[in-house]
Amino acid sequence: QVQFVESGGGLVQPGGSLRLSCATSGFIFSSYTMSWYRQAPGKERETVAAISSAGGSTANYVDSVKGRFTISRDNAKNTLYLQMNNLKPEDTAVYFCNAPRPRTFASWGQGTQVTVST
Repeated sequence: QVQFVESGGGLVQPGGSLRLSCATSGFIFSSYTMSWYRQAPGKERETVAAISSAGGSTANYVDSVKGRFTISRDNAKNTLYLQMNNLKPEDTAVYFCNAPRPRTFASWGQGTQVTVST
């Protein structure tokens, strides 16, 4: 079955950095465009970044993270990454990975908590 295991979150001060990882299994990872999502308390889940399938030559970001976050993938390891720099308190959320619509899988991982605070 499809599985996502997100990791790498934590507590960091404003301006700090984190690198998130998402280990996947149960599908042909290299064939899918993949996305990072986040959900803050009381808010809807939003797409943070997306990367094209195979070579990952195309990446897109929500405006609020452009220039600070970088999405990447390692198809040999079936793993998705999100490098987050210059973190801000408004980046605080639980971060998830999955394929974007219309190929989003029904199962989701547990997510990884990112907290940006002094």
